[in-house]
Amino acid sequence: MKKKWKLSAVLLMVVLVGVLFTGCGNDSATVQMATKPMTEQYILGSMMKTLIEQDTDLTVELTEGVGGGTSNIQPAMEKGDFDFYPEYTGTGWNNVLKNDTFYTENLFGDLQSGYADLGMTWTGMLGFKNTYRLAVTKEAADKYNLKTFSDLAAVSDQLIFGANYDFYERKDGYPLLQSAYGMNFKDTMDMDIGLKYDAIQQKRIDVTPVFTTDGQLSASDIVVLEDDQGIYPSYLCGFVVRKDALETHPELQAVFDKVQNLISDQDMSKMNYQVETEGKSPEEVAAAFLKEKGLLNN
Repeated sequence: MKKKWKLSAVLLMVVLVGVLFTGCGNDSATVQMATKPMTEQYILGSMMKTLIEQDTDLTVELTEGVGGGTSNIQPAMEKGDFDFYPEYTGTGWNNVLKNDTFYTENLFGDLQSGYADLGMTWTGMLGFKNTYRLAVTKEAADKYNLKTFSDLAAVSDQLIFGANYDFYERKDGYPLLQSAYGMNFKDTMDMDIGLKYDAIQQKRIDVTPVFTTDGQLSASDIVVLEDDQGIYPSYLCGFVVRKDALETHPELQAVFDKVQNLISDQDMSKMNYQVETEGKSPEEVAAAFLKEKGLLNN
């Protein structure tokens, strides 16, 4: 009986050690990714999960649509709860590093230095910017030869401007357009943010603020103007990654390199439209885009 007990004890120890090492192996083979509650971030989350799990032996645990976006994801990154997430350079500069100045891409080195102090780095810069711009009807653009904000300012007293109420109140909204460019429109309209594209298509307004990756931009007959004085920060999208995650899983870097400059503003706008208007899933849209770019193995 004594020998049998000793043998059983040895077998139990072997099983426990095996379970322990198996558990550690699973943990080390998993990376944690977060996304903000935005259509394009859901698409990017699916895209990166697909590529990482295809190109490496890692598993991606994806936490989608974190409420509060940067304000909740960044502290979780600092605690080590997440390993990486898609972020926008202007947001990182102002909201994370707490700089008062507007961000331009020539400050990217300073941005990297600030994040290095947090144990993080920017990589996999995707190529598109989700940045404020002004859009005008094609009719107005053709009539007045509008290409820039300055062009628009010169004829603003001939046109009607429409935006949501908040845009008229925030410092970087309508007041900034007036002070920086001297815009003085013939009339202005308040409207729900979801109605601006309908209003400009129906010619009830001539001008409206947009984001450069708005889904409806890809299907609207409007012209997006260039902010030639650069009053709005640059919001180039890339990935903020914990340095210890890259050190533990160096194979991740090849995946981030693969998506460098992969997506244009127009690409992202089109994908957002496919989800928001055509009712496709982010996973379906992400897979189709990767296949189109020749990045899927099957």
